[in-house]
Amino acid sequence: MASFEKTFGLHVPSSTENLSMIRDFVRSIGTQSGMGDLEVARLEMAVDEACSNVMEHAYSSDSTKEVSIKATVDETALRVVVVDTGKGFDPAAVEQKKLEDLISAKRTGGLGMRLIKSFMDEVHYAMVPGVKNELTMVKLLAKHS
Repeated sequence: MASFEKTFGLHVPSSTENLSMIRDFVRSIGTQSGMGDLEVARLEMAVDEACSNVMEHAYSSDSTKEVSIKATVDETALRVVVVDTGKGFDPAAVEQKKLEDLISAKRTGGLGMRLIKSFMDEVHYAMVPGVKNELTMVKLLAKHS
């Protein structure tokens, strides 16, 4: 069996107005890669959350900055890399509060990393704040006989 790899890219200004374009981009790639509707929706939510976090936190809502999304599909996985040049952060330093505590405090934030990690099979961060930050999210694809 011949191996294949397809790579797609999208570069958009860091504005929440572009989140629907990002979701469309990711939905199309997920569907083309053979993922089911639920998995495509989860992929879409994870990437949307990652890009929203970049726009709000890394760039402090500065729409003159750019967010890049690169998706690579091969026989085994779909990899999505979100790249920015904003303020980085240490994922290990982010306190993961208990879900019950967030609910009882009626918090609407603080769920992004948890959501991304629960929807994706692998999540990796590579940060050089102000230079290049990369969030790589991997979704393994079901084998078709």
